[in-house]
Amino acid sequence: MLLPGLVIGAIGIGATFVTATTAALANVAEHEAGLASGVVNTFHEVGGGIGVAVLSTIAAAGITRGAISGFTHAFTVATVIAVVAAAGAALLVPAGKAQLPEGTLRH
Repeated sequence: MLLPGLVIGAIGIGATFVTATTAALANVAEHEAGLASGVVNTFHEVGGGIGVAVLSTIAAAGITRGAISGFTHAFTVATVIAVVAAAGAALLVPAGKAQLPEGTLRH
């Protein structure tokens, strides 16, 4: 019963993290790239830890006598959070590519 949600999540997570990291570091000055990368990765790990804690708590609260409705509630909360985050990103992330000076090295 969990497989469809896990498959959809697995497909989107890789592309999402790469895109988010690229967007976060696109306009950072070269001498601040290390600091910015550290901040992005720190918040990635902290956010993941908080997300797992919150969703596990929601899932565990709904497990009673063999029923797994808590997982349904946890996936619903995760979906709502993902939709709100996507809407926020659509509003906050500028469209287009960052204009870099000639000779600037980026990956």
